[in-house]
Amino acid sequence: MDIKMVPPAGGDGQDCLRGRALAALAATGWQDKLDGVRAISDAAALDCAKAFAPIAGLPGRPSRPELVAPSQVSQRSMATQEGRAALLHALAHIEFNAVNLALDIIWRFAGMPEAFYRDWLRVAREEAHHFDLLRRRLEALGHAYGDFPAHDGLWEMAQRTHDDLLARLALVPRTLEARGLDASPQIRDKLAGAGDRESAAIVDIILADEIGHVAIGNHWYKLLCARAGKDPVACYAELARQYGAPRLRGPFNLEARRAAGFDDAELAALQAG
Repeated sequence: MDIKMVPPAGGDGQDCLRGRALAALAATGWQDKLDGVRAISDAAALDCAKAFAPIAGLPGRPSRPELVAPSQVSQRSMATQEGRAALLHALAHIEFNAVNLALDIIWRFAGMPEAFYRDWLRVAREEAHHFDLLRRRLEALGHAYGDFPAHDGLWEMAQRTHDDLLARLALVPRTLEARGLDASPQIRDKLAGAGDRESAAIVDIILADEIGHVAIGNHWYKLLCARAGKDPVACYAELARQYGAPRLRGPFNLEARRAAGFDDAELAALQAG
């Protein structure tokens, strides 16, 4: 399979599905980005083979939240409304980044089958819905997206893998986003234990959808491994070393990971560390 990367020039044909994904990625306001995702029509031409030139300043994002190192994002008590709002803000930022990641993989990597782009458009739409649910819940608690500092770990890995689709699939949906499968039950329980059942219900919605998103990453990762004659477990270990992926530590949500397409060999390697 010929996977073409972004050339140094070009950029016409923005009205196709992939071009519209690039335009939505470039949108800076969160409302403009959500509107951009909604405006991508299933009926738009895909133009799978077209290679686009990047737009300066990707991804587009609002001036807030302030982006800081992960160690500077403080943990707050779930016993207070402020603490719960800070947690929901962190989740909203993850979902905002996840919208950008889905849009980025659509426009950046040409030469994939039509189903690839339609899979990631579905992800972009669902991540946008998740962000909006969290944003509205924050609003009900007296806060807005941007009120708390956030870190940018998800997008930093996207930058590292900007020219390697196999690495992108291995290390973003199958690694960083899959961590959400492990963390979501604990987050839901903390919110429910603090009496915030509305927020806990949103986390349940996100977990159910994220299983499908990680499954999409697994499907295309394993397909590319098969076509390249690579063992998925050995290839993953090699890519994790090459790109400096974080070492994953348990506890792991093995049920959710199996539902998302991780097989026994992969789960054994994960648990072995």
